[in-house]
Amino acid sequence: MAQDDLRMVGAVERGRNFNVVVDGRSMMAYAGESIAAVLMASGARVTRWTARAGEARGYFCGMGVCQDCLVTVDGVPNVRACMTPAREGMRVEIQRGLGEWGGDR
Repeated sequence: MAQDDLRMVGAVERGRNFNVVVDGRSMMAYAGESIAAVLMASGARVTRWTARAGEARGYFCGMGVCQDCLVTVDGVPNVRACMTPAREGMRVEIQRGLGEWGGDR
């Protein structure tokens, strides 16, 4: 197999676009993307602030193991941004501390 056969080439095809709301700001998302991908594409690097020291956390492992990308989605805290698909109308909040239940649960 030639080296060029291993490279990703050609145009990237994205799914249908739609909007999600992050901290009150509308952001473009595409079908099939995770919340983490939407945030990264918008330039956002912080997904939560720790409870004890108030330190910024963001994307680390990208596969749901480290729990550093926890966000609040539609009032439900502690949602892994890297493992959760974005959907139209979703409301995402950058989480502070352990998160507070604000949904209908």
